[in-house]
Parts: sequence; structure tokens; C-alpha cells
Amino acid sequence: MRGDPRLEIGGVARAHGIRGEVVVVTHDPDSASLVAGACLYVAGVAREVERARATPKGWLVKLVGVETRNDAEALAGAVVEVDRDGVALDDGDVLLDDLVGCAVTLADGTPWGTVVAVEPGPQDRLVIRDGGVERLLPLVDALVPRIDLDNGVIVVVPPEGLPEEPV
Repeated sequence: MRGDPRLEIGGVARAHGIRGEVVVVTHDPDSASLVAGACLYVAGVAREVERARATPKGWLVKLVGVETRNDAEALAGAVVEVDRDGVALDDGDVLLDDLVGCAVTLADGTPWGTVVAVEPGPQDRLVIRDGGVERLLPLVDALVPRIDLDNGVIVVVPPEGLPEEPV
């Protein structure tokens, strides 16, 4: 969520082997956060990455201080986070977490609700609530032409007949 000092990048799926490695499944399989020397927060505790390598089913990660399978098993299910300030963004890129809480308006300035969540997937969708109505809007340039994080406002151009569900 906007303003949080850390950003969730995935979670520990399970232990791997007998030397303390864990399998980390990231929300972004191409994430560059899991490199030797990086600082991760696993279940809220700062941990240094000793080594990491990508596999088809996630990242195999060895964390400093996690030496045995028992140590690794204790981390199964833990959330993995990084410092928000350490995430490099290109111009025009935004973090999906930063969209939650933004006011949503139509192109003419008419209020259209507030983003309460972002559903990740092959096509990320904004979950927008407006009173007792919830809308799911694909996060694509044609439908979301402007995002102003400084002012917390997202301008949308919804398609005709977008379904609305009661909350």
C-alpha cells in the first residue's frame, strides 16, 4: 500500500535440500531483487541473500543464517519483502501497490470511486469501489490514460457496459 516502507515481492514456498535453501515464488518471475548481497525481509526479519538462482518453479535462495533444512522449513509460507526505496523504476512506471487508495475519476473529472485493490494476472485489473458498487477495470493504457500518484488520482475511460457488482 502507498507509503509502506516495504514492498511484498513474493513468498517462501518451501524448504529445498538439506543446506538451508528455500524456494521463493515471486509475483514477478523476472524480478531482479533476489541477487547475492540483497537485503530481503522474510516474515518481517531482515535477511541477506547469500546466493540465488532462478528455476522454472521459483527461485532457490540461500539466506545468510539459514543453515539447515529445519531453519528453512520454519520459513515456509513467510512473506518476502524488499525496501520500497530500493526498487528501481523506469520513467512512467508505477508500483501496483501505489495505486491502492487512489481516487478514480472519468476524463471529464466526474468521481468514479477509489481503488481498493489490484488483481494481478495476465492482465492486471483495478478493483474500484464507488459506494455500494464494485468495478473491475483492466489496467491498460487505453482505459487508464493517466496516473497521478503525487495527487493520488487515476483518470479512466471505461468501456461501455462495464459490469458493476454490488458490494
